[in-house]
Amino acid sequence: MVKYSTDPVNPTKSAKAMGRDLRVHFKNTRETAFALRRMALIKAKRYLEDVIAHKQAIPFRRFCRGVGRTAQAKNRQPNGQGRWPAKSANFILDLLKNAESNAEVKGLDVDALYISHIQVNQAMKQRRRTYRAHGRINPYMSSPCHIELILSEKEESVKKEAETQIATRKPKTAQVSA
Repeated sequence: MVKYSTDPVNPTKSAKAMGRDLRVHFKNTRETAFALRRMALIKAKRYLEDVIAHKQAIPFRRFCRGVGRTAQAKNRQPNGQGRWPAKSANFILDLLKNAESNAEVKGLDVDALYISHIQVNQAMKQRRRTYRAHGRINPYMSSPCHIELILSEKEESVKKEAETQIATRKPKTAQVSA
């Protein structure tokens, strides 16, 4: 049994999926996941497909040094910095499809699912080497990541009943001590 960083509020109404040591850039994947938080499942899948097709951009908020500005990112973030990380989008899209099929097996309503938790952690770096001038060797590291997500069904909101006559309380009288 794998350990998730958080437990769903209602385990019977949620489905989980996780990817470990995925060979995809951590920084790009973190930004892609952050853009999907609290999004409905159908909307998130459509958004990632649009990112792959370069129709919508992922806004880069934290790891944004040197990231160019684009008009597509201005829809979601004021500074307009964004990219189209296709590999990260493909990995997260596959995990969303996996969690969706897990939800179908549990008998959940797929149309009512939303991403209640998504998290990206750094995995152990993988090491290669690159050969430099004058016989030197430098590291050539990759930055893989772990992704975990939880899909939950939206809770149906219960309407508050119209206020009826509430019996008024008698004000407490001050007790006098002798």
